Amino acid sequence: MSKPFSVPVTVRGYETDVQGHLNQAVYLNYAEHARWSLLQAAGISQSALIGSGVGPVALETTIRYKRELLAGDEVEVTCVFDWGGGKTFRIEQTVVKADGTVAAEITAVGGILDLEQRRLVADPAEVFRKLASDPGLFGLS
Repeated sequence: MSKPFSVPVTVRGYETDVQGHLNQAVYLNYAEHARWSLLQAAGISQSALIGSGVGPVALETTIRYKRELLAGDEVEVTCVFDWGGGKTFRIEQTVVKADGTVAAEITAVGGILDLEQRRLVADPAEVFRKLASDPGLFGLS
């Protein structure tokens, strides 16, 4: 796995539930924001993906909630791609509070969909290698 890419996020009040905790669904938004930020940092835009006839797809997501997050909390959301071979890859993400406390761990399984054939491409890492100006951000050479 590569060194984690991360983005800062501030928990906003409207993202919290009745108890004042970050709403469970918002963790998915934070994870998605970090993934798209990584693609952008690596030089891959949505239009480049569509223009290449492919798009990322989420196949499975698991969230482990470790500590509460409250409005105003500053967090870093990390993102590391794990290329195991085959048509899918794993994305390991962590939501870390400013004091270093892990608030959540998110694991996702994804793939790259051929938009015409509606099937996963055989080698998603190769798609990222070709499209990225900095494939090293994905742990690829």
